[in-house]
Amino acid sequence: MAAPGLAIRGQRSLLRQIREALAGGGPAQARLDMVVRIIARSMVAEVCSIYLRRAAGDLELFATEGLDPGAVHVTRLKPGEGLVGEIVRLGRPLSLSDAPSHPAFSYRPETQEDPFHSFLGVPLLRGGRTIGVLVVQNRTERVYEDDEVEDLQIVAMVLAEMVAAGELLGGEALKGVEIAPQKPERVKGAKFAEGLAIGVAVLHEPPMGPSQLLTDDVVAEEARLEASIASLRLQIDEMLDGRHGLVESSFEVLESYRMLAHSSGWNRSLAEAVRDGLTAEAAVERVRSEHRARLGQARDQYLRERLHDLEDLNDRLLRHLSGDGQTARELPVGAILIARNLGPADLLEYDRSKLKGLLLEEGSATSHASIVARALDIPCVGRLPNLRDKVSEGDRVIVDGETGEAFLRPRADVVKALQSRMDVRAQRRAEFEKLRDTPAFTRDGAKITLLMNAGLAVDLDTLAETGAEGIGLFRTEFQFMVAEELPRFSAQTQLYARVLDAAGDRTVTFRTLDLGGDKVLPYLEADREENPALGWRAVRMGLDRPALLRLQLRALIAASRGRPLRIMFPLVASVDEFRSARALVDQEVAWAARRGRPPPSRLDVGAMIEAPSLVWHLDALLPMTDFVSVGTNDLTQYLFAADRGNPRVSDRYDTLSPPLLRALQAIQQGCADTGTQVSVCGEMAGRPLEAFALVALGFDRLSMPPQGVGPVKQMVLSCDREAARRGVAALLRSNAGSVRNEIETLARKLYVAI
Repeated sequence: MAAPGLAIRGQRSLLRQIREALAGGGPAQARLDMVVRIIARSMVAEVCSIYLRRAAGDLELFATEGLDPGAVHVTRLKPGEGLVGEIVRLGRPLSLSDAPSHPAFSYRPETQEDPFHSFLGVPLLRGGRTIGVLVVQNRTERVYEDDEVEDLQIVAMVLAEMVAAGELLGGEALKGVEIAPQKPERVKGAKFAEGLAIGVAVLHEPPMGPSQLLTDDVVAEEARLEASIASLRLQIDEMLDGRHGLVESSFEVLESYRMLAHSSGWNRSLAEAVRDGLTAEAAVERVRSEHRARLGQARDQYLRERLHDLEDLNDRLLRHLSGDGQTARELPVGAILIARNLGPADLLEYDRSKLKGLLLEEGSATSHASIVARALDIPCVGRLPNLRDKVSEGDRVIVDGETGEAFLRPRADVVKALQSRMDVRAQRRAEFEKLRDTPAFTRDGAKITLLMNAGLAVDLDTLAETGAEGIGLFRTEFQFMVAEELPRFSAQTQLYARVLDAAGDRTVTFRTLDLGGDKVLPYLEADREENPALGWRAVRMGLDRPALLRLQLRALIAASRGRPLRIMFPLVASVDEFRSARALVDQEVAWAARRGRPPPSRLDVGAMIEAPSLVWHLDALLPMTDFVSVGTNDLTQYLFAADRGNPRVSDRYDTLSPPLLRALQAIQQGCADTGTQVSVCGEMAGRPLEAFALVALGFDRLSMPPQGVGPVKQMVLSCDREAARRGVAALLRSNAGSVRNEIETLARKLYVAI
């Protein structure tokens, strides 16, 4: 018959015995031996063993009661070896009535464990990482009860914290035990925002570890847990209702938060942990570690996303338990922010003067966080899987936005090399600053107008610094994405007027709301779509919600105060859509005139060419527009049927490929034939090599992130446009999937600065 699990009183007694034994001092090995004896006696087990993980990944037997003591520090299991390795691999307990019959069983003669059949092992988890394994065994073939498994998990959790705090091991004995990552590590990802930075790691909304693990008042602790969960639920409800400023997540993710916050399984796990004698904070850490260990290696995308939701939920609950549920974090100077993913509101909440870099486990180069990072000139690298498990708060970290890499705990020579590169970048930036007031003419006299993309108030400060001749794309949706509620007419008017004031005589092109897709606002009702990138978004949303679009158009006209105004509609897929959108502009101009308000001195209305359908209907579209702008980000993803936000497919095509270059050539030629002004405002325009190809195709207006203006101007000044045109024209006939290498060779042959 199975031995009964420890009651709550028994658990506290056991943990108290362990702490009293450790308080007596003595050699580390003697203390460990005493701990396993106490656990074996309390669990009615004939064997109790502790394995700890070495830096190389091996699991070493550190202490045992019941096995041959001569095997201590001799028996080492390679990663994944034996039942102990299986527990590490699975990240969860393993209970067997006949261990030798399990396929993962590995017999070690030096341990003399032949007579023991039943086996129960649980991982020592800390921060989702397995730092060791706690095992109990018995001779008889028996099934360990659920209560016993849970009891041993609680003991393992406490032991893990003791190991990490140096209470169980100390000094020389602790050396080589991998409590947290310590070795220098180079992690390859994807570059989202260029630049270099070195600083200290700061985890975005990091878990606040429990200062106290056990409670003597279970009833009061359970009440505290329930109150914090209720506060958390209220906060999530406010997010969904649009009454709170945290709008970093989409409506669907916030809905999943709400479902998880009300999940009986999650709540039951937390409550049961508290009833077992843990504090509420310790209960959260226990449940968190279990989830991370179980789901962290899941291949299924849904399960991984569920883990991320649980991570965020646990973090928020810890903040509510601390009484800090609504407070933004302070940053140390030189902070490198580490996060799974971020929305634009998240990033803007941090002190820009202290934030030097950003590392993301997920994301894409065209995500909102990446766009904001580029606008703020913050180096950003993403697609770094399991990054938060590889770095600890306070670690020295390098962000290499040029190569798309992160260096964790870098060696001195790596830091020195980085500093040299940062010096070179500073020199190049100084060279670009010298060119700030130099007109951008090619060597053969072609004028290229260089504009900058913007969307934040902070961008206005950099307009004069970059030498850009205006704003070719002002993303108006950012104001909506960081607001607690739908911005009122007055707030919109003030922002647009401020942009025009800052630009002065420079041109500004306002893009109307580009919402929908991955930019869903909590305070706007939206249905979940199977394919949001091809769904109800951009101008489609504006035409279906004319009150929303007309309010924005009214604010733009009011902000112009008799000055020139340029309005551009995003993702126009048909001439009928543009015709309808332009009609709304005419209605608002007439509305302002009836009230005696000054109309814009000049009103230009244009369309963004992002849908391939317009490439073959330019003859109908262009006569209706005053200008057009090519959004190469979306045009490329639609042309290649590859979601630019999906890392599995976003790198399967190249912008410097014959299909896209031919499409761009058709657009430029159509505009030239009709005398329609055309610009390119996608990511291509801000990269010197791609901008070289655009100039060669005949484009003479390029709009880019602020930091791209200097390098692209340097390229333009060194370029012979006619020679570039002849070279690129020949490459358009290529049957290769990409002509990037050929275009780069051509540029170098022509001595173009790329």
